[in-house]
Amino acid sequence: MGVSFSTIISLLIAFGMFLGSIVWETDHYVIFLSVTSFIMVVGGTMAAAFVSYEPRYVILSLKLIGRILFTPKVGRDILKAEVGRMIRWAYIVQKGGPPALESEASKAVRGDKFLKFGIEMVVSGYSGDEVRDIMTNLIETTFGRNTVQVHILRFMASTSPAFGMIGTLIGLVIMLDKMGADPTALGPGLALALITTLYGVLFARLVYIPAANKIMQREQIVRFRNYLVAEGLILMADRKSPRYIQDKMNSYLDPAIHFNIDKARRK
Repeated sequence: MGVSFSTIISLLIAFGMFLGSIVWETDHYVIFLSVTSFIMVVGGTMAAAFVSYEPRYVILSLKLIGRILFTPKVGRDILKAEVGRMIRWAYIVQKGGPPALESEASKAVRGDKFLKFGIEMVVSGYSGDEVRDIMTNLIETTFGRNTVQVHILRFMASTSPAFGMIGTLIGLVIMLDKMGADPTALGPGLALALITTLYGVLFARLVYIPAANKIMQREQIVRFRNYLVAEGLILMADRKSPRYIQDKMNSYLDPAIHFNIDKARRK
């Protein structure tokens, strides 16, 4: 798994523009650094998440934030390659029947439990309808499990600004309590109180929501790939011709990446 340079560059630009505007406009930029505000926002958001969800899933959600910095496993080229693999296996099934697929596919499915499960059903002689029913259920339940973390991150995104506001209210109460003794502290005190609201919005809009959206998109791509592979396995179980499988699987893809049996044979 490689590094997602587009994600890293986008994050650097986003935070760089924010920090650059502060440095550009004021020399007193240290006021934007507040450990207390950070603890109030991040600590409060984490506490709310652990109260609302099982700890295991919250921890998984936090780990996924770091994983968005790496490239996904499934891309356009892989989708085209999946069609080619299904076509190759379809020829094997056409010549020797589903059992002939077992030895050929045993090495290809290492580390891919979804594909291994599907191949086992085809080899076992399941009908296309049976494979479709089971694989569809597997795809949707897997997608549901893998997107729990997305819901948690979106919850954290909605909670973070709220804790920012809570921190601001606490700061205002403290500031007003001290105002009688030193009215000149009103301005600096108000500025410090507003930092927690700033932190809450920043974490929500630049960390939690982008991470949730990217994770959801990647899971949707994986689900799409699984449906594509499942369609190939279903057609193999029904003993459809390789060319029919090609055309049916290509119907899922962008025309720019359609697989072509004739071109593959000429290579």
